[in-house]
Amino acid sequence: MTRLSLSLSDGRRPPAWRRGLAELGLLLAVGAFMGTIGPYGTDALPGGHVYVYWIAAIVGGGMIGIALDETVGRLAGGFWPRLAVSSVLMTPAVTLLVMMLGHWLANQQVSPSRYLNLLWQVLVISAPVMALRALAWRRPRTVVETRTIVAPPLPEAEAAFRRRLSARRRSARLIAVEAHDHYLRVHTDAGPELVTLRFADALAELAGAHGFRTHRSWWVAADAIEAVRWRRGVGEARLAGGLAAPVSRTHAPSLKEAGW
Repeated sequence: MTRLSLSLSDGRRPPAWRRGLAELGLLLAVGAFMGTIGPYGTDALPGGHVYVYWIAAIVGGGMIGIALDETVGRLAGGFWPRLAVSSVLMTPAVTLLVMMLGHWLANQQVSPSRYLNLLWQVLVISAPVMALRALAWRRPRTVVETRTIVAPPLPEAEAAFRRRLSARRRSARLIAVEAHDHYLRVHTDAGPELVTLRFADALAELAGAHGFRTHRSWWVAADAIEAVRWRRGVGEARLAGGLAAPVSRTHAPSLKEAGW
């Protein structure tokens, strides 16, 4: 019986040049979008200056934000703290950039009062842009899936026990052994069969086979288990052929250790 762990995501980062081009494309797209809607009265800028304004503001401001996020922001830890720190820290420098762009393209006033008025507007734009970037590069959660692979038993592992069965069921698939007083009900895919044998002796003969004792009166083949339902420490194993075997608290750990 072998347990195999598979990582469903490797979390590898793309090459730096490819990441840089992708981030530039993202900023250009956001800048073009902002130029199209022209918020904060920028639609009144002459000619195509509104696109120049917003593309320069978003690309220039984005580069400032990325530089801060990759240095100071990453020290903040989780997604939301990092986003908040990066957005707040970039706002003063980006506000200065925006004010100078307005002065250059529309001869707008450069003054402390205008700078203070722009701070809130810049923060409102910076936070969503940085959030969009962070979501684009957010690594998928690494999921580790554990599977239990059951190797087929050696032919001699069940040989002594199988000799007790009739010719029809001797070569059939063994599903489970159920104790009833002084005899056993042996479940196979060729049907059940009653055998006169103590349960303890059956367990001894099946000691080399791949299976589990799930209850004081049940032994089940490992490859016959299809599902296990747990409730308050006990369970029920669903077996091939529609059978159900109880799982007691005493024998539950062996199944849980095998991945059930």
